[in-house]
Amino acid sequence: MGPAAEGMTAEAARVGRTDLSLVSQQIHLAADRRCRPLAFVLTAGQAADSPQFMPVLKRVRVRLPLGRPRTRPGAVAADKAYSSRGNRAYLRKRNIKAVIPEKKDQAANRKNKGGPHPRKNKGGPHPRAAPGGRCQGTIRTAR
Repeated sequence: MGPAAEGMTAEAARVGRTDLSLVSQQIHLAADRRCRPLAFVLTAGQAADSPQFMPVLKRVRVRLPLGRPRTRPGAVAADKAYSSRGNRAYLRKRNIKAVIPEKKDQAANRKNKGGPHPRKNKGGPHPRAAPGGRCQGTIRTAR
């Protein structure tokens, strides 16, 4: 049975590729409050969000008029996909304030174990105001 009979076009069979419409990509993005991209990591579409948190933050470089670039933001606002214990520990280790809402199951497990009260957003930027999604929308409309 030839490649064309397996659902591939003749051109794709010659090049040695399958249907490229099935290939997906995901952009993991860090942006500032003005929705300007600071760093990004491009992964396969099926890659999870949380493991890409640290690689994106390691790429952040904010140039200043003098001296070396800043690599540590004052706070990180993200959605619930990034609320893992490892991500929070990484932010604590680097003295970065985490403004990440907690998943309901994590709060329930801590309550059942008799742990501290649920985390609350104490001042700081609102977690829903994370500019990463708005920045991606701006980039997509500009292309």
